[in-house]
Amino acid sequence: MRKSLVGLMILLSVFILAACSGEEEASAGDGGSGVTGTVDFYTSQPDADAQALVDAFQEKHPEVEVEVFRSGTEEVVSKIQAENEAGDIQADVLLVADAVTFENFKEEDMLLSYESPEAEAIAASFVDPDGTYTGTKVMATGIVVNTNEVDELPDSWNILTDESSKGKTVMPSPLYSGAAAYNLSVLTRQEDMGWEFYEQLKANEIMITQGNGAVLEGVAMGEQSYGMIVDYLAARAAKEGSPVELVYPSEGVPVITEPVGIMKNTDNEEASKAFVDFILSEEGQKLASELGYTPIREGIEAPEGLKTLDEMNVLEAETSELLKAREADKQQFGEVFGQE
Repeated sequence: MRKSLVGLMILLSVFILAACSGEEEASAGDGGSGVTGTVDFYTSQPDADAQALVDAFQEKHPEVEVEVFRSGTEEVVSKIQAENEAGDIQADVLLVADAVTFENFKEEDMLLSYESPEAEAIAASFVDPDGTYTGTKVMATGIVVNTNEVDELPDSWNILTDESSKGKTVMPSPLYSGAAAYNLSVLTRQEDMGWEFYEQLKANEIMITQGNGAVLEGVAMGEQSYGMIVDYLAARAAKEGSPVELVYPSEGVPVITEPVGIMKNTDNEEASKAFVDFILSEEGQKLASELGYTPIREGIEAPEGLKTLDEMNVLEAETSELLKAREADKQQFGEVFGQE
């Protein structure tokens, strides 16, 4: 009897220890599911937004260190190309302005094919059929207006070429901003705009600045009355109390999706995939909305002040054509505006 009792106690102890061990393993798994290492993240997102994304990801995967390189899309691309020529690409995950940039890297066989399970909740038109990149948000370019300087809000791109706005308008440079480069190629391929629109902007003494952030600063401070800008920046500033308002021109707006992809030669494929999964997940897309972006994932609402994709009149052009023409378009822009 005594031996049986001792045996039962030993057996019970084994079960308890096994259960505790399982709970500890599950707890450890919750902290990052065993994903470890370093991810080099190259992006054109604003610093604060990129950091918020990294912080949220690392809460879920604390064993992964994310190192960020941030600049304008064109400079990010130049850095990757220089690293490629040197035979040592440092980037693991890339998130920049538009699909045309990714099509170029795809054509050069520099991207890893990865079909994230999270992409199932994203419209197929925003997902590369070969899995090399996926859109992460919806970002339209419209007009930001200083409400202290302008009494009546415009509803057309024509305000930027009107005599009343001469010398009072600012736009980002396509030579620095990937979004601006995309806009240039799309707008010049619209029948009622074309290169004539940009020539008229030049004649109307539009100011050229580096990026969208500088556009917002100039208009918010009253240095200019109008600006061409990505929608989320204007909506965010208005919400924070700046004297600005966003206008979606009636002719339509160009839209970028700020895709994400993994470089083919990544040193940490597992962590890079986990990072992409997080960006496209419901949690990651809710974070995008909280930061003021229109999410690309179905079922998550756009933040206040922004239109959803269904509400926009989207100006389109064939991606393959835009890829072939991008460098020539930028060169022509430089010739029109006297920039290099």
